[in-house]
Amino acid sequence: MTKDLTKKAAEMLLKGATLLSEPCPYCSGVRVMKEGHALCISCGREPERKTIQEKKPTEMKKSPLEETLNKKIESLSKELEQEKDHEKQQEILKSINLALETIQKIKGKQ
Repeated sequence: MTKDLTKKAAEMLLKGATLLSEPCPYCSGVRVMKEGHALCISCGREPERKTIQEKKPTEMKKSPLEETLNKKIESLSKELEQEKDHEKQQEILKSINLALETIQKIKGKQ
């Protein structure tokens, strides 16, 4: 372990890096990671960088009822922002909660 590697690892740790539980794939040394950049404290090597394509989850088509409920929740949220009366706020919150529960029930059946 060279002083330069130790110094670089210490600087990374001070800037929020974390020690990895997985050892270095080349020498089984301790590694430090920050922002996807892993550095082995023992040998100074980094694993090969491979580009990983992100897969976007396929969004299930929403039912017309779910779309309507989402619009209603949005409308009620705007109304809630403007409302000063606490009782009316509670009524709006109950309506929002019921709409959310209904959406969850709809998603559970799909």
